[in-house]
Amino acid sequence: MKKSYFILLFLLVWISLPVQGRVGMSKNQVSFKNYWNKPPSRTPGDISVDAPLMGNGDLTMCVGFKDGLLRYYLSKNDFWRLRSQADGLSGPRVAGLVDLKFDGFSKADFTAQQLIKNGITTCQLIKGSQRVEIQSWVCATSNLIYIELNSVNKPVTVSIKINVPANRQALVKQGKTNNTMWLTRAFNDSVDITTEVAVAMKIFNYQGEAVHLEPGKKLVLALSVESKFQNSDPLGSVLNSLKTLKSSFADSLLVKHNNWWYSYWNKSSVTLEDTVLMKAWYQGLYTMGACSRDPKFPPGLFGWTTTDTPAWNGDYHLNYNFQAPFYGLYSSNHLEQTTSHDQPLLDFMARGEFYAQNATKTRGILYPVGIGPLGIEVTRNFAIGGYQKSDDVEFEGLFYGQRSNAAYGLINMAQHWRCTYDLEYGKKIYPYALAVASFWEDYLKFENGRYVIYGDAIHEGSGKDMNPVLSLGLIRNSLDLMIDLSSTLNRDIARQAIWRDILQKLSEFPVQQRNGRDVFRYTEKGVDWVDGNGLGIQHIYPCNAITLASSPALLAVARNTIDIMQRWHDQNTSNSFFAAAIRVGYDSSVILEELHKYALHTFPNGFQSGNPHGIENSCTVTNAINEMICMSVGNVIRIFNKFPRNQNTGFKNIRAWGAFLISADLENGTVSNVVIFSEKGNLCTLINPWPGKNIKLVRNGRSGETVSGERISFQTSVNERIELKLIKSNNKI
Repeated sequence: MKKSYFILLFLLVWISLPVQGRVGMSKNQVSFKNYWNKPPSRTPGDISVDAPLMGNGDLTMCVGFKDGLLRYYLSKNDFWRLRSQADGLSGPRVAGLVDLKFDGFSKADFTAQQLIKNGITTCQLIKGSQRVEIQSWVCATSNLIYIELNSVNKPVTVSIKINVPANRQALVKQGKTNNTMWLTRAFNDSVDITTEVAVAMKIFNYQGEAVHLEPGKKLVLALSVESKFQNSDPLGSVLNSLKTLKSSFADSLLVKHNNWWYSYWNKSSVTLEDTVLMKAWYQGLYTMGACSRDPKFPPGLFGWTTTDTPAWNGDYHLNYNFQAPFYGLYSSNHLEQTTSHDQPLLDFMARGEFYAQNATKTRGILYPVGIGPLGIEVTRNFAIGGYQKSDDVEFEGLFYGQRSNAAYGLINMAQHWRCTYDLEYGKKIYPYALAVASFWEDYLKFENGRYVIYGDAIHEGSGKDMNPVLSLGLIRNSLDLMIDLSSTLNRDIARQAIWRDILQKLSEFPVQQRNGRDVFRYTEKGVDWVDGNGLGIQHIYPCNAITLASSPALLAVARNTIDIMQRWHDQNTSNSFFAAAIRVGYDSSVILEELHKYALHTFPNGFQSGNPHGIENSCTVTNAINEMICMSVGNVIRIFNKFPRNQNTGFKNIRAWGAFLISADLENGTVSNVVIFSEKGNLCTLINPWPGKNIKLVRNGRSGETVSGERISFQTSVNERIELKLIKSNNKI
């Protein structure tokens, strides 16, 4: 598309559109008006849902304003209180607070604008004829933060402090060295693993903690943040990093910062006529780029930590919430943001083996509902009462009767493997995948010619369900992955026979009638249907167990289920519902209409309004669009599969199964500029984007063979660029 570059460049600055009924929306950027991060609370909806979000994937920051106080919340993905107890005292913790108190601004208006291209956020405080501008950003290439304050027309007095929430479990030390304030915060008492973080702040252009800010003379604050996991002396590290730092260094750091974000956005791109969806596509990727990069510590449930008492302990909730933010990253070619996902699951294997041996008397691994990093289990010994019943806890672990959590952990691992065929990655996840397969080999019961699941709750605490449709899908995904890994890595070849036998004889997905139509039943015996959740379609997505290659009868049941369920806007599993509808060929015009509504139902920072589960919906739109424009499940690539032909669109470097990067345009109803880059030299199979037409392959710039048919396949070479050229009726390309 000739206009693609200009549309993309414009959108990276124009992160949002005017939205009906929302105050403070600007024409150029995401805008926030009179928003404030709620005070510490255990109410899920109070967790940073309405604040501008900044970060570099390790260090994160958000900001809010109230009663003359502008507060920046600092958090770090590796700063937790690490204790394997569900005592409400463990989970991610606030690293520090930067408090800027403005005299005479208690009733001031607050607005903020944020650019998606680099996360730079500009706040404005307006009180009558007085206006203060505060610009802030988290450096993408180091754990440094810059905050610049400018009084536009009148002097104003601002008090500057770094602080932390009150917490009896935390050991806090504070001090000042020359013009640098510092603090350390540690959790050393009654923990399994000690943690510590240090924050230092240096003031430029002014002296002291109470500054008379003059128009035309900026106040610059530079902060450095470090943890003990990354430096044995975090305080010494942050003080040294600021010791020789000058305010002029911000310019060179900003160049590096912008270069990182430019490279990030260059990984893939999408252009859409629906700019609301286009904005949401990029905003989801911005969110994950800002909060996910540390290879050992993925973001917790909420991504940004603004309180020491986050709901659900801010944990890694393993029955979809933890996995969902990552769904759209693989196809968007943002693999660096996905690497952290796996590590907590791998680190928990020893405890998972304990639970399997004791709770289910099986080999392999059995995982509880929520874990933390480094093998920590923040749901252990959960108090009985309220939502929890006595049989929800087994051998100290909180399972709610579910057996599927470890298999759920394979969803994103499988996607990473299938989209990259990275041998080192395959070796890394192989022990985990094998342990999941071993568990199901032992746990399944073979009777009357089929394998059956007993005593596996589809919902938290739903009881001893038989054949949950979700677990039936997860098993299929797990064993398909194991066969692929085993064959590629040449390991455990003899065990493939049992895996293939299970796949061949595994119980079918249960079906029932609702409203006179065949739909999926949540379980064969037990829960039949739930109106407040979309688990009844997750065997389709993210489990990949039903595709457009499935039988017409199965696809009809799937579409009926989507049609009757209508869980487009759901506090649980909207992130999988859209993709499931796309996977089974549901009406694309309905999907896009509902997706548009979904994209509008957000706070300015992209968090879904009314959804209590943090970042789980960050990439819902991103993932759905990717599935519509370049679906590749089952190693069959479908370009613009049923995407409306009256809408021009295009994409660059969408990552597909088989380790392919795909680019294509759709203009005036015609597919063009189809390019496939093969990383690993695998066989490429795709549905002909020009039905009934012949295609000329151009390999690395040289004319290749002609292919034809409804489904075309051709062998590729490592790092080969292949253009697909339509041969017109007069034999011209």
